[in-house]
Amino acid sequence: MDQVYVVRHKVKVEGLSAREVARQCGISRNTVRRYVEGTAVPGRRREQPGGPQARLDVLRQRLGALLQESPRWTGGKQRLTATQLHRMVVGEGHQVGVTLVKEFVAEWKRQRQEVFVPLVYRPGDLGEVDFFEVLVDVGGKRRKAWMFLMRLMHSGRDFAWIYDRQDQVSFLDGHVRAFEHFGAVPLRLIYDNLRSAVAKVLVGSERQLTARMEALAAHYLFEPCFARPRTGHDKGGVESRGKGVRWEHLVPIPTGESLEQVSRLLVERLDRRAVENHDAEGRLIIDRFEDELGRMLPLPGRPFRPHRLALPTVSRRSLVKVEGAVYSVPCEWAGLDVTVHIGAAEIEIVGPTGTETYPLLRFGQRAVRYRHYIRELARKPQALRQVADELLGELGEPFSTAWRLLVDEQGPKQAARAFAQVLKGLERHGEKVVGERISAALDRGEPLHLALVQPPRERAVAEDGLPSSLQGIDVAAASAADFDVLLGGGR
Repeated sequence: MDQVYVVRHKVKVEGLSAREVARQCGISRNTVRRYVEGTAVPGRRREQPGGPQARLDVLRQRLGALLQESPRWTGGKQRLTATQLHRMVVGEGHQVGVTLVKEFVAEWKRQRQEVFVPLVYRPGDLGEVDFFEVLVDVGGKRRKAWMFLMRLMHSGRDFAWIYDRQDQVSFLDGHVRAFEHFGAVPLRLIYDNLRSAVAKVLVGSERQLTARMEALAAHYLFEPCFARPRTGHDKGGVESRGKGVRWEHLVPIPTGESLEQVSRLLVERLDRRAVENHDAEGRLIIDRFEDELGRMLPLPGRPFRPHRLALPTVSRRSLVKVEGAVYSVPCEWAGLDVTVHIGAAEIEIVGPTGTETYPLLRFGQRAVRYRHYIRELARKPQALRQVADELLGELGEPFSTAWRLLVDEQGPKQAARAFAQVLKGLERHGEKVVGERISAALDRGEPLHLALVQPPRERAVAEDGLPSSLQGIDVAAASAADFDVLLGGGR
């Protein structure tokens, strides 16, 4: 810059010619002219068209274009790396080192990385919900299950429940259980764009809810909010807490006779944590929860029913097929339409004469209660013989003892015919009455068919051999002459 100043001063102030200034300074007249006009900077060489800088600019444009387009031909865990990008541009004829490409990729990512805003969670305002895959041991068998987790963001209190499947019924059932456990409802809940809740993703944060999700929100009056697609950190609180619950409370892998038992143990551990753990300010989680409890929404008068509805027809075998599983119902319902309420863990079948409840089965499983077929089995002794073990397992005592006695005395074929009469008695009088009569008959060693004809008290026999109905009656002894009256020979 000193040389520029000298040249410009000599020309503009001292009035020397460009030739003279060029001779004195040892530079060309063209350089003097550029200094005077202000179009040149000392030490900087003018880049020629097609030079290294121009080629670098073209390369940068190509690298940026490839990075911008890469999501279309990569996906999931298959991503474009800087090394692979270097191979691609070298294959296209560009001469560039891998280090320069890595520096360009790092700067390209830095300029586009998201800046996170520190958030403030007000008491009772926000909860976050998600599902997590877990492993449990149920009945001695290890299996995969799904953990529903709701986290209150102000207090950090959690509720979790483990389900057999990650479907809409389990999703809704988790909400009902969480609200009942907390005793209140947060003002807002934030979710992923899961199909159980979202029917269609609209513009921005707007969503078209599924009918059942809309009914749940209307019942409890909370506001459902949703994270941006493919951005789990929009609800990072529950995302990180899900990992924490698995590490803190599900290691070693929990065991139980049922998922409900495992879930209740998990809830107890989470509640114990709430009364023992402190936050960064030294306050207990349960104390912070008390602060937000008064600002949450109150529970409605009755809980939401999360069940899904189905309207199948009972088959001729008196079976109902629901979601690939088969359940038996009373044979009187055969051919009729029934209403099925499908819950997260059980199923209710409502028919014309009552309700049958079963544990929810998996696809292809079957549950048959042979009590439902007593009317038909009473008319089909051979069918009764074939399913006797299953039926007696349901009826229990004294029917099992009566069956074994009949088999020992008469053989299986005749025993089935005799026991069919017992089933007819069950249909007419009920299980309790017939059970009492058979017990009395077995105690006294009487034939079973007599127990089904009249109650035991009418057949009670005293120690002297007289039925109870004849006890206390005295009959005067007769003489041979008394019969003359009957023969017309006397009065």
